[in-house]
Amino acid sequence: MTSAGEKQHYALALIKSLFSHLPDDFHIGLLYDIGCQLEQSCRKWGFLKPFLPRISFAISVFHAFGHQWPCQLIYHPRKREGFGLTDGEGCEHFWSAIKALIPTLCVSGVWT
Repeated sequence: MTSAGEKQHYALALIKSLFSHLPDDFHIGLLYDIGCQLEQSCRKWGFLKPFLPRISFAISVFHAFGHQWPCQLIYHPRKREGFGLTDGEGCEHFWSAIKALIPTLCVSGVWT
């Protein structure tokens, strides 16, 4: 990654790769910080066309509050069927849990 901002092509590549490993009848719920924009791009430009009927897009809870009200009503995981009580912040919870390990894993020396 050489520039700032969300790059949808990374998400598109990961989703395409995921579906190559799943059975044809699997339906997935996708929680993504800008899931609303990703779904609109897919519909507008035909990205992931064969997989779109099998994807339910939502926005992680923390990021949903930064979106406009209509977007929150449509994409908040508590308002979407199939997401249960997940908040979509699993990676953040994991990194928070292991943050004590970061200083001991840092490498310092001439090359850093």
